[in-house]
Amino acid sequence: MLTFYNEHHAQHRARRECHRGDMVPCREKPERIDLVLAELQRRGLGEIVTPHRVPLVSLERIHSPRYLHFLRSAWSEWLALDPANADRDALPASWPIRGMRADIEPDAFHGRLGLYSMDSGTPLTAGTWNAAKTGADCAINAAHALRLGERGSFALTRPPGHHAGTDFFGGACFLNNAALAAQHLLDDGLRRVAILDLDYHHGNGTQGIFYGRSDVLFVSIHADPRSDYPYYLGHAEETGSGEGLGYTMNLPLPRAAGAQQWMAALETACIKLGMFAPEALVVSLGVDTAASEGGFGLQGADFLRIGERIAWLGLPTAFVFEGGLGQDIGIHTVNVLEGFETAA
Repeated sequence: MLTFYNEHHAQHRARRECHRGDMVPCREKPERIDLVLAELQRRGLGEIVTPHRVPLVSLERIHSPRYLHFLRSAWSEWLALDPANADRDALPASWPIRGMRADIEPDAFHGRLGLYSMDSGTPLTAGTWNAAKTGADCAINAAHALRLGERGSFALTRPPGHHAGTDFFGGACFLNNAALAAQHLLDDGLRRVAILDLDYHHGNGTQGIFYGRSDVLFVSIHADPRSDYPYYLGHAEETGSGEGLGYTMNLPLPRAAGAQQWMAALETACIKLGMFAPEALVVSLGVDTAASEGGFGLQGADFLRIGERIAWLGLPTAFVFEGGLGQDIGIHTVNVLEGFETAA
């Protein structure tokens, strides 16, 4: 397993987020990656390298230029409003809800901050752009490694990505790493690529990016959006539109779902993947499905089984790190990778 590690991830160290009416310490923090990296090194599961930089035009294959420009300049603009902002992160307070216009970019910074955001729990910090851009580099490098002959690769990066859309951030995500990886594989000559999202929360950003396309199959196993974030996308009847009809599969599960029900959903997902016959697979690897995180009751051994089942698909596979907050995050993540690597 060749791992591309984002050595700049800790530059995105947000202080506080708005959570259910309170300003609380950010839950998505650098220590998440430290636990995974330490477990990778302890098991010696392949080489760990830093990525080559990719040009901004590669990001424009997924994200809109004006959104990327905003992310690159946001911190400087935030400081220009008030030098004291250096000691506080930028959070939005206004959004273009239904009936309002999103096509005209406001001149006011706070207007643009809300235009490009989906929630008040994703602070912008001094190092957000550099951390997110290097994460995108990791994902694209991981995808390219498959084209160079690697059977499996891993983008170990944060902030995560699957909630980020073409022109918005949210859910602690700024650039959609899985989507960037899939698009790179297509741009590099493949005709069909699949994305399997295993995070506890639905990858609304990834779904939206590919919803009208037939060259990327998006399959997601996640908590029912009627009760869990992101709330407004991820229902079973969402199957694509236009040319993309039939190329999205959502498998929402109730909070009470246990490991057996989750593994049955994985089998359904794998059957769908087999029918699509992709030439490569991108896995949005979130391990917040673990019982220790209040997810779907998955235990350590279950994550080994997940990796084995993905390996049996027989596809070049790029894993992209997404969610997970608990102390076992390193063990569960590396279990998936080890299960993939050691599957007969």
